[in-house]
Amino acid sequence: MVDNNPDLKVLITGSSTLSLSYKVGEPLVGRMFDYILYPISQKELLPSCNRFELEQKKEEFLIFGSYPAVIEAKNREEKMQILTKIADSYLFRDIVELERVSDSKILLDLLRLIAFQVGNEVSLTELGSNLGIDRKTAARYLWLFEQSFVLYNLRGYSRNLRKEITKKSKYYFYDNGIRNAVINNFNDLKTRDDAGPLWENFLVIERLKQQEYTHMGFKNNNYFWRTWDKKEVDWLL
Repeated sequence: MVDNNPDLKVLITGSSTLSLSYKVGEPLVGRMFDYILYPISQKELLPSCNRFELEQKKEEFLIFGSYPAVIEAKNREEKMQILTKIADSYLFRDIVELERVSDSKILLDLLRLIAFQVGNEVSLTELGSNLGIDRKTAARYLWLFEQSFVLYNLRGYSRNLRKEITKKSKYYFYDNGIRNAVINNFNDLKTRDDAGPLWENFLVIERLKQQEYTHMGFKNNNYFWRTWDKKEVDWLL
């Protein structure tokens, strides 16, 4: 269609990211642009909610995230059902089908370990040891989660650009609700000990949404920065 109709514009949408990239991307190299549609951003909600209303709903976003179906859900129970269904039925489907990962339990266990380390540097060796897999396999599974837009990898900054790839990473979930579904914890913030990581995850992903929708992401790279004496900058642009 594209070859025979130069003026034709084709828009392909879908949540099966790996499938789209495998089956569509290769024959359209150089003639295709990717656009990421994140869960609903706070800025997108402003036309229907003023800033005060968004502030009042802050805890709701930290716990249940901002998938469209979740935002439109009528009550807490319905939000939990939607997120649990996504985590149980859809989260690993592309990876299992396209990458032929035989044991989805390892994928879930890996995600749970990452969920408890949001905001902290992640050791691939430690992850592999806990899961009974080698370091390279742990790295590959994490990469697949990145490609499926489940996890975002924030690398440590180094003045020596060649060493950045060897630095440890932090991982954040693209949606707080999915993170909480993975660990099966939708409790109120006042009863939790992970309010800080939830808030940090929320801010990181909202920043990514802003960069994508204002095209800032084409101009900047994102890092965290930690010195040898443990002083840290959470977000470095």
